[in-house]
Amino acid sequence: MQIRDALRATETQYPFLFYGTDWLAFGHFIIALAFVGVLRDPVRNRWLFDFGLIACVLVIPYAFVFGGLRGIPVWWRLIDCSFGVFGFLPLWFCRKWARELENFPADKN
Repeated sequence: MQIRDALRATETQYPFLFYGTDWLAFGHFIIALAFVGVLRDPVRNRWLFDFGLIACVLVIPYAFVFGGLRGIPVWWRLIDCSFGVFGFLPLWFCRKWARELENFPADKN
C-alpha cells in the first residue's frame, strides 16, 4: 500500500481526521502571525523571542516522548528535533540584538 492509497482509504472511511490537519495548519499560521509584532517593534515585543526559544527547546523532548509513543522512527524524530535546533540560533541572535537596541542611547535632538 502506498501513501496515496492510505490517504484515499482514510478520506473515505475517516474524513474527520483531515480536519485535525486543518487546525494544525491554522495553529502554525497564527503563531507565525504573532511574530509580525516583532517586525514592527522588536524591543517592545522581545518576549516573542523568548516564546520562540522555549518552543525550540521543548520540541526536542516532545518529539522523543510522543514520537516514541506513536512509534515514529528515531531518524524521523531527529528530523523533528532539528526544527528546534536550527530555529534556536536565529531566535537567540534576534533576542540579543533586540536587547542591544533597548540599551542603545536615544538620539537627543
